[in-house]
Amino acid sequence: MKKSILILLFLSISTFAAKSQSLSPVLYQDMVFKIMENLPALPASKFQPGNLLSFAKSMIGTRYRYASSNPKIGFDCSGFVNYVFKNFGINAPRSSRDFATKGQDKKLADAQVGDVIIFTGTNSRVRRVGHVGIISAVDGDEIKFIHSSSGAAKGVTITSLNEGFYKKRFMKVVSIL
Repeated sequence: MKKSILILLFLSISTFAAKSQSLSPVLYQDMVFKIMENLPALPASKFQPGNLLSFAKSMIGTRYRYASSNPKIGFDCSGFVNYVFKNFGINAPRSSRDFATKGQDKKLADAQVGDVIIFTGTNSRVRRVGHVGIISAVDGDEIKFIHSSSGAAKGVTITSLNEGFYKKRFMKVVSIL
């Protein structure tokens, strides 16, 4: 008889403890969500393209990985650009082709640091979007961009528009900031 009372008491206490543990995280989550709803959003005027570039440059050397936007395993070109902008709360497309229809088109001469530069794929004769990067420097006629390359660089690197065949592959510049 004493054993059954002790077992019943133990089960009752265990059940009560389990219920209190399951309610606690829910109440905590509700409290956190209420606090987050009342936080002010970061004004767009406070955003600095230099911060975006510093973050992007911190990933130089991250390997190339097709169809990935995960810094732990590597980036493809659009995955890298998406990851960088997403880190700053900026909604950017995930595919390179979608970048061509987002944001505001700009002339190459009006390009600024933080703009997205769009190229064809490796075959420059096929005028279809296939590669993207973020403009990292504009110095007179020279434009440099940071991107995840599947080519000789094999990963996140900074390249001059004048290097290699990028000038032939250039399609346009868009601002999504």
